Amino acid sequence: MTTAVAAQPVRRRIGDLDSLRGFALCGILFVNIPDIVHMGWGPAIGVADPVRSALNMFVQQRFHPIFAFLFGVGFALFLDRASGRAARPRVLLLRRLLALLVVGIGHQFLLPGEPLLIYAIVGLIVLLPASVLPRWVALWGGAGLLAVGLFGLNGGVGLVPGLFLLGAATVRYGVIDTLDRRAGQLAIAFGLSVVLAGFGLWLQVNSKGSASFFVIWAAAGLLGGLAYASGFLLLCRTRAGGALSAAFAPLGRMALTNFITATLLTLAGAPVIGLGQDSTRYDLMLLLAAGILVVQWVFSRWWLSRFAYGPLEWAWRCVTWWNRVPLRGQVA
Repeated sequence: MTTAVAAQPVRRRIGDLDSLRGFALCGILFVNIPDIVHMGWGPAIGVADPVRSALNMFVQQRFHPIFAFLFGVGFALFLDRASGRAARPRVLLLRRLLALLVVGIGHQFLLPGEPLLIYAIVGLIVLLPASVLPRWVALWGGAGLLAVGLFGLNGGVGLVPGLFLLGAATVRYGVIDTLDRRAGQLAIAFGLSVVLAGFGLWLQVNSKGSASFFVIWAAAGLLGGLAYASGFLLLCRTRAGGALSAAFAPLGRMALTNFITATLLTLAGAPVIGLGQDSTRYDLMLLLAAGILVVQWVFSRWWLSRFAYGPLEWAWRCVTWWNRVPLRGQVA
């Protein structure tokens, strides 16, 4: 059982990050379903389905970076909170990562190449050791690892170490705690990233077949993800913020539960609507994704109106603290 220390003020949950996490989950689902079902490429050899083409241009590699960055943020926030409640907070983080490792291994059987196993391994190898080093190591180390992942590993899971460290750095430099006061910086980030993402998309479309295509695609994805994230957070500061929170925060607060159950719902629902291996019915794929998101949103709203944590989030928290955490009550 974890040894507690004197109670200290606990950060409030940051609703905008929950909403952004839910938004990222929605985008990820639209590119995960074809992989889960093993769908075909298009109606003819070398001819991509227009829906799949749109996904490659505007969704693929745009939302996984947001999700990975937010995982880095989440782990750093957890460590800060645990530091005020336990004598050995890094032991809690170690246990949290090992629990995620087990979940990731199990999920690999349903979705080979899924990210949770990678997140756990990267957290153990990179994030946990970096937590004892100065914050500038997380910042510049993250930037360096991101460059290595992009130019040396062609993006994909190679970006995760850098994104994790950069996410942790935003917490350690106080950016997350002062997010409400950074509308101007978000606007600058959004404006620059939109322009650069547009140029990256143009390069992506016009570099097919070149040796650098996958690097360009990954770079365009990173810039697109930055544009989506900064634009979304800006919208959260407008009158649309309430609607965005209602639509996406429930999904984001139960991100682990929804990520895993999306795979299960896909495997259960795809055969029912005739979506199988080598299928090119991307219209049915969109219908299935929308249906899953509606079901998850309804369930998440219902569950969170009664309980403080999602089912898997609660189990994860119990393993982390090695104690039964109250399921009802205030979220910490």
